[in-house]
Amino acid sequence: MTFNKVLDSLSNYEAGKPIELVVREYGVSPEDVIKIASNENPYGCSKKVVEAVRAEAVKMSLYPDDSMFELKEALAKKYSLLSENVIIGSGSDQIIEFCLFAKANPSNKILMAKTTFAMYEIYGKRTGTTILKTPSHEHNLKEFLDIYKQNKDVAVIFLCLPNNPLGECIDKTEVFDFLRQISPDTLAVIDGAYQEFASYKDAAKKIDPKELVETFPNAIYLGTFSKAYGLGGMRTGYGLGDAKVIKALSKLRSPFNITTLSLKAAIEALKDEEFVNTSVRSNFKEMVRYEEFAKSLGIEYIQSYTNFITYKLKDDKDSSEICEKLMKKGIIIRNLRSYNMNAVRTTIGTSAQNERFFDTFKSIY
Repeated sequence: MTFNKVLDSLSNYEAGKPIELVVREYGVSPEDVIKIASNENPYGCSKKVVEAVRAEAVKMSLYPDDSMFELKEALAKKYSLLSENVIIGSGSDQIIEFCLFAKANPSNKILMAKTTFAMYEIYGKRTGTTILKTPSHEHNLKEFLDIYKQNKDVAVIFLCLPNNPLGECIDKTEVFDFLRQISPDTLAVIDGAYQEFASYKDAAKKIDPKELVETFPNAIYLGTFSKAYGLGGMRTGYGLGDAKVIKALSKLRSPFNITTLSLKAAIEALKDEEFVNTSVRSNFKEMVRYEEFAKSLGIEYIQSYTNFITYKLKDDKDSSEICEKLMKKGIIIRNLRSYNMNAVRTTIGTSAQNERFFDTFKSIY
């Protein structure tokens, strides 16, 4: 059997290792495994969400409200926009896919940082488009602009703010200055999956979706309930953009693209901002410990505006070996070797999880 040739150039997205794999392959008891690899909220989600989903479970036999009216209205109110400025996706990565299928094709190109969210490239290659990347691992908008000016057929630009998997973030003013220099026919995707964290740590990093959309009709802001809201398992994301952009993307959305329970969870999550605020505060309190720990071992780290931190290892240490040794002891972190970096990324866990990570990492480093 033959398949579409574009598949030959695709690699599978490398998700964080599941707890079940460590239990199965290393014989570690499930209760002894800590997973700090996929940037999930270590504090879970709001108790109010759990209660609401339990009550909604009796409706599992029914399709969700495909208009997603209540969720769209809630997001529109939160960001002072209209529901026509909102699209809902099965995770924000589904909206990334919509953006690319709407704009990218074999006759044009997409532009991104050298090291950023892998699905930009994976989805991009599915459209047959040409992938352009900056020389630097981290976002450098001068490099973005230089490449953009040399390639007049760039259809989509991805800015991950803050950047996953590295954690760095550029200031809003720099972003807006850059967007003023690109064509109104180029779609600028501002991935704000970790914006709740960045805007808390440094107000200069905050991207206000309303200001973004009203200033740049060719920009779309992506948000998610998977990180700060603690709903990774519910797979719900959203896009905020000009009504014309949202209308075009909506033509690519399949019916009932999130579940009845996912929809309810997201609606209820928006009602408990205190849970989000508490999670974000705790995250940065614990992150200080990761920074101090890195300094104590002479490890370089990237200043992070997210719920994870990236350690750049010394040349005499191998990130793959480090991750393997940690997994044998029941600790799952993310190896960045697939990005051609001798580095590891660790989600900021609870105080107890972090303490165990420090003790174990030090013993095998």
